[in-house]
Amino acid sequence: MTDCIFCKIINGDFGTEFVYEDDNAVVFKDINPKADVHLLVVPKEHVADLNECSEELIGKLMSVVKKVTVQEGIKSFKTLINTGKDAGQEVFHLHIHILSGNIKF
Repeated sequence: MTDCIFCKIINGDFGTEFVYEDDNAVVFKDINPKADVHLLVVPKEHVADLNECSEELIGKLMSVVKKVTVQEGIKSFKTLINTGKDAGQEVFHLHIHILSGNIKF
């Protein structure tokens, strides 16, 4: 999708540094963090939200959450998926927030 900010990040348009990358997803720091650690797990495939996500893909993304938290030494964390505008979703490309430390909502 050409106007999706996350698709542009995945394509390297902004030179975003990835904390983790595999065939299915990338992980990078949120530019407006709501916690001491605030990472985003984003599928490479454009999927608007959890309602459009296959069980297979969500399983792969949750596996990425596990790998990244181990890799980064994050032992205590919260995951969050906003689905739809009324739930606070701002970027309509599925993503999982990993939040740890002082969480500011």
